[in-house]
Amino acid sequence: MSKPTEFISQKDGVLTQDNPMLAKGKTLVIIPTFNESENIKEIIVLVFKLNIPGLDILVVDDNSPDATADVVESLMSDFSNLFLKKRPGKLGLGTAYVVGFKYAIENQYDFIVEMDADLSHDPQMLPQFLKEIQTSDLVIGSRYINEVSNVVNWPLRRLMLSKGASVYTQIITRMPIKDPTSGFKCFRRKVLEAINLDNIHSGGYSFQIEMNFKAWNKGFKLKEMPIIFVDRTVGKSKMSKKIIWEAIWMVWGLKFKQLFKQL
Repeated sequence: MSKPTEFISQKDGVLTQDNPMLAKGKTLVIIPTFNESENIKEIIVLVFKLNIPGLDILVVDDNSPDATADVVESLMSDFSNLFLKKRPGKLGLGTAYVVGFKYAIENQYDFIVEMDADLSHDPQMLPQFLKEIQTSDLVIGSRYINEVSNVVNWPLRRLMLSKGASVYTQIITRMPIKDPTSGFKCFRRKVLEAINLDNIHSGGYSFQIEMNFKAWNKGFKLKEMPIIFVDRTVGKSKMSKKIIWEAIWMVWGLKFKQLFKQL
């Protein structure tokens, strides 16, 4: 029987790295990139400035034409806990995270964080994730808790698309998650080990729905915590019609596989 999600209230302030409430263990922050040379240095520096013990960053770059990988490599001499996986071409968000997940499992990380490179995900929330993961298996940073849309600088059309996708996913899958397409989240390693990563089919943002659904279907404890999402100010969005259609069909595929016990 799948467990329901647990919701938490917004906390005042941000946890510090020496807070005893932080989960103890090795943490890997996975940042997929494609043409993020203007953002990647800033996000890396901001994450490491938190001085969270045992935290590493893995950048998975899809052969960015703007030389994002070169920027990362130039920082590796300054940060011994920064790692890079270079792929031959643009292979999609989902497969990039799968590469990162397999790296995390192989290297025995305890907690694995998904994070965008474009600064839409606030690094200051990482300590909060590492607090909440102590009592959960998957913590999802939600933009839509308590019927409030915590989104900055999105046009109305994009907001309606995102909210509509969330409601659509909830209706079809019955998964009790307010923001199933959020890409700011933290897994325990055991969740990733329980999911057949070679059987992940999503390439775009529907990947987030697929991972949430498979974790929930296996009975892991999911929790949503509020975040504020700020749209990128530099670089181009990766959203496309193909990604939207993939998500539309993905939720039906997941539901049918669940009904026929094929997940």
